[in-house]
Amino acid sequence: MAEDVILTEIDKRGIATLRLNRPKVNNAYNGEMIAALIERIETLGADDAVRVIILRGNGRHFQAGADLNWVQESLTNTLDENLVISRETGKAFFGLVSCLKPTIALIHGGCFGGGTGIAASCDIVVAEESAIFAITEARWGLVPTPIMPQLLSRLGPARLRRYSLTCERFDARRGFDIGFVDEVCGEGKLDETAAPIIDALLHCPPATLAALKADTLRFAGLEFSDEEFEDMARAHAAHRGTEEAAEGVKSFLEKRKPNWYPGA
Repeated sequence: MAEDVILTEIDKRGIATLRLNRPKVNNAYNGEMIAALIERIETLGADDAVRVIILRGNGRHFQAGADLNWVQESLTNTLDENLVISRETGKAFFGLVSCLKPTIALIHGGCFGGGTGIAASCDIVVAEESAIFAITEARWGLVPTPIMPQLLSRLGPARLRRYSLTCERFDARRGFDIGFVDEVCGEGKLDETAAPIIDALLHCPPATLAALKADTLRFAGLEFSDEEFEDMARAHAAHRGTEEAAEGVKSFLEKRKPNWYPGA
């Protein structure tokens, strides 16, 4: 039987750990992982025994964004079929944002594309100093609409414009300097570094933290109406059907420069 794409552990203190578990593709997400993330966050968010939710990746990397083989399959979908995918993708990311349990991302290795969205959707980000980040979608002709609000809340417009437009990589120290990362630690020190943060959260009553988080999301503009959510999903789905998206994904899979790069 195939192993779950997200592994779940809950310790006696109520610390739930979600481990992204597609290590052969660097935990890149597909439809199965999106569905699992939605289900896990909804379940843990409704469980009174759960106090804190931790997200981390199995294998060499935290998360490499969308599985571009899966994205390529979607390029031949109808707009309505792509809209379903975009709605589910948005539901996964915004479900993580709006979960009223404290959430912590523990980052090692690569955190690319949608992986930066997962991290930015969490309340606290702890990264090994060797971790590497990049908002990579534009490189492949894609637009990361479902994670733009979360990235904006972390980076602000100026830094997001630079790193989403250039797709440059930045390390954990740079991530700390620009506000994307909250704590930087040595390799293998994620759990040690997260321990006092978790302890501090456990000293606060759960209902108070939930109310505080709900207020923060509201005042930060991270709550969206059904109409706004649908607009984002439609924009995301429509762009995935463009010639640029088709060429970008194809160039990645064929390991070549896309046709818009001079001299390609």
